[in-house]
Amino acid sequence: MWRFLPLAVVLVAVAVVMRSAWRGLTARDLARQAVVGVLSQSGYLLSVYHAIQLGVSSGTTALIDGVQPLVAGALAGPLLGQYVSGRQWLGLGLGLGGVAVVTLADAAAGGDVAWWAYGIPLLGMLSLVAATFLESRARSRVAPSVSLTVHCVTSAVLFSVLALGSGSAAPPARGDFWVAVAWLVGLSTFGGYGLYWLILKRSGVTEVNTLMFLMAPVTAVWGALMFGEPFGVQTALGLTVCLVAVVVVHRGGGRSGTSLTAARSEREENRWTRSPGSA
Repeated sequence: MWRFLPLAVVLVAVAVVMRSAWRGLTARDLARQAVVGVLSQSGYLLSVYHAIQLGVSSGTTALIDGVQPLVAGALAGPLLGQYVSGRQWLGLGLGLGGVAVVTLADAAAGGDVAWWAYGIPLLGMLSLVAATFLESRARSRVAPSVSLTVHCVTSAVLFSVLALGSGSAAPPARGDFWVAVAWLVGLSTFGGYGLYWLILKRSGVTEVNTLMFLMAPVTAVWGALMFGEPFGVQTALGLTVCLVAVVVVHRGGGRSGTSLTAARSEREENRWTRSPGSA
């Protein structure tokens, strides 16, 4: 709640001053963005933090999320016309193998973690995939600033209801709590979450989701350094495979991995810029 509530207030104030990005938007556009926010922010974060609360390590949580590129790649063709090349499928398969190696290593070292707890971050991953496709299939373009504002306001409302309902809304009276909140707002919300949607618009579903493989090495190393989570030879091997997978996918894109929708948009834009009245 305290991550999103102050941020929502600031973003709404900015929206009041900068109204141009909101012009022309319908109630349906805003409702779609609210649903995207529930899936990509609230649903994703609730599952991730609940899994960690149950004992699943942060590294394994990130690696389970690494299955997302395969799911997105399989659905990108029939849903969006963004087809995946054979070399990209090879990279996605390598990434899945890396995820499996590290997850099995962590599960073996976890001890008391219930087997079903590893399915909770999987639900969060599916929630983010659903949000990604819902946003990609939208007919009207929404400015990133508008999307971020609607998502954060939606999350602020949802998490405030949950916090107030559970009697845990009062923040801890410690300075490090607010340092953590500032960290989450600056690096996680604007840095990670905001850039996710920007890269999605620029590069397409397959490539942006393949970058999720890079989340695993960073999280596993950070978890080992900061929280003493296990990091053995098997974990290192799985992370190396994930890194190789990212390289293979991004080098194997070519024309076959290009978004057909983006290609049509580019042709329309070029036709507009060549028109007599474009100057």
